[in-house]
Amino acid sequence: MANTALRYAILSDIHGNLEGLDVVLKDTREQKCTHYVCLGDIVGYGPNPKECLDTIRRLECPVIMGNHDEYCTSEIELTGFNPMAAEAIRWTRTQLSAEEKAWLRDLKYVRHVESFTIVHATLDLPEKWAYVFDRLAAQASFNYQHTPVCFNGHTHVPVAFVRGPTGLQGGLYSKIKIEVGRKYFINVGSVGQPRDRNPKSSYAVFDLISNVIELRRVDYDIGVTQKKIRAAGLPESLAERLAHGR
Repeated sequence: MANTALRYAILSDIHGNLEGLDVVLKDTREQKCTHYVCLGDIVGYGPNPKECLDTIRRLECPVIMGNHDEYCTSEIELTGFNPMAAEAIRWTRTQLSAEEKAWLRDLKYVRHVESFTIVHATLDLPEKWAYVFDRLAAQASFNYQHTPVCFNGHTHVPVAFVRGPTGLQGGLYSKIKIEVGRKYFINVGSVGQPRDRNPKSSYAVFDLISNVIELRRVDYDIGVTQKKIRAAGLPESLAERLAHGR
């Protein structure tokens, strides 16, 4: 009998956190995921950019560009950046090879996969790296969304916006059943640096057969990642924040 499973693991904002990525990939196997996509920001902030990039490339899955992927592979001046982020970007630039930077630079801002769309930030101006925290910001992306479902990241906060016949709603989610006549703009949170006060790694599973999206949270060894951040000489706040999910 043919395998009819079609379960996508939607990963975003790994940020060089290899411990988080490893446990998430273990969970995807336990959840019997058959396919993968990555919504960008593989690198930046965390201590293992090369290893995380290697892991994602081995999946041979659709990947789009995140703002840290762009910053870490360019020579853009970092004036005006958060000092913590700027320091991590400069450090990450020294860790990546020319070939790795070229691979990241070639990523697209938006892609269509199966019946859904993937973007790091917004659909209206994906290269501007705006944040979607509320319904007004989500509305701008819905105006450019041509598939029932679009997944995004960037905020590190898992939240879903739904536009239907009665208007646009938004909020937290654990499971969503996709319904005909509605559009969904769904943030899957962050594998490597959650910011919703929950330190567990976050990702989503989209079952295209049952049309159900499930948010997954997975524990990882935060202490190991913190030690690596400190050993690399990266800002202490990057280590501290992981324990608090902020």
